[in-house]
Amino acid sequence: MASLKEKIGYALGDAASGGITWKIMSIAFPFYFTNVFGLSLADAAVLMLVARMFDVVTDPLMGSLADRTQSRWGTYRPWMIIGAIPFGLIFALLLYTPDFGDTGKRIYAYVLYLSMMAMYTAVNVPYGSLLGVMTDDDNEKNQFSSFRMVGAYAMGFITLLSFPYIQKFIGGTDQHQYAVIGVVFGIIAAVMTLACGLMTKERLKPKRAEKFSFKQFADLFKNKPWIYLTSIGLCTNFFNGFRYAVAGYMFTYCLDGDVTLGSFIVNYTVFMAFGEVVCMIFGGVSPAFTKKIGSKRMAFTYSSIMCLICSVLFFFIPMEKDYMWLMITVVVLTSIGVGLYSPLLWSMYADVADYATETYGTSSTGLIFSSGTMAQKLGGAVSGSLIAALLGLAGATMITDEMGNSSIDPNSVTDSVKTMIWSLFSLFPAVIAAIMGFLAYKFPLKK
Repeated sequence: MASLKEKIGYALGDAASGGITWKIMSIAFPFYFTNVFGLSLADAAVLMLVARMFDVVTDPLMGSLADRTQSRWGTYRPWMIIGAIPFGLIFALLLYTPDFGDTGKRIYAYVLYLSMMAMYTAVNVPYGSLLGVMTDDDNEKNQFSSFRMVGAYAMGFITLLSFPYIQKFIGGTDQHQYAVIGVVFGIIAAVMTLACGLMTKERLKPKRAEKFSFKQFADLFKNKPWIYLTSIGLCTNFFNGFRYAVAGYMFTYCLDGDVTLGSFIVNYTVFMAFGEVVCMIFGGVSPAFTKKIGSKRMAFTYSSIMCLICSVLFFFIPMEKDYMWLMITVVVLTSIGVGLYSPLLWSMYADVADYATETYGTSSTGLIFSSGTMAQKLGGAVSGSLIAALLGLAGATMITDEMGNSSIDPNSVTDSVKTMIWSLFSLFPAVIAAIMGFLAYKFPLKK
């Protein structure tokens, strides 16, 4: 039986990667790269697509490598312990804007973004895989997964809620603010990742395939539950990716900036923070909800339907600040569904890993969990890239100020551009939620 201390330690891992680094990369980076760092919409779109092609190779290789690791700390924990400091350092450097000129900044962005993706893979694939060797009890797996999601969403809430206030406290230019934020959150992420590696235990010994073989990769495509779950994972990350990546544009161009409700500042990070705290609460409720429904796949299906309905409703809210509380209410309702299904995804990956071991004879836990990390990064970056491309198609253009920094020309933000932004937050995710719910309903494992 795992202790409460260990479950909290496991939660710290996703508090660092999901609640800090990935949350900032998902919600701030599309806006940051175009309006702060100074990349064009086309450069930002290409950067994120290139990074995803990079991840298609590195994520499964990392999973296979992690499966074969042997050390005094175990199989998966050493990657978090050793990788914690580089993880935080590269994140901090990524939020720094150098004075290198257009070409130099473009090269810097590519090198640092690809390095961050590689480091995220080196830490997060083993972290996800750790769930498969901490316990063989299915209920305890659900509890660990629930703690993981509560940690990620609790830290995500703190990160997003504090973002505008930290910016205001730091002062100076946007570039200076983001650089300082990178250092602060980079340190916190490194400490949490290290604590996770030291506070958890690996109780189960994976049945290793000591020699590298492409057979493990081939077996994945024979594994029907893995195919379904990878598709579901892509959908969950496209769903969140569109919403988080477009929020900055929505506040800037559809709502004309931050909204003040009394003395309370609501910008795009605070707006999404309401959803984070709801996800945290319902991530904790998820195991009881699943037990009540009777199976993970049906609990996932019902949660997806809730996300579908709420996403469609959001589209019909007028683009006016007076409706801010209604917008927040719909985001909260959407986040109930997200909070309920999020822990289920990682628990289902553990089930797929168990199925693969039983079916093919050797453990491929790291390889299977790597597909979850790849889906996370693919969904976040492709959605960000598509947003940049679709805004361009809708008519948005770039301008350059006297300092050489590029941003979207406010004069190019027509009604069609605003409608595209609003749809990217609502109708696009609604379609994805429908696909996600159907795939969850058809998922072959009936646990």
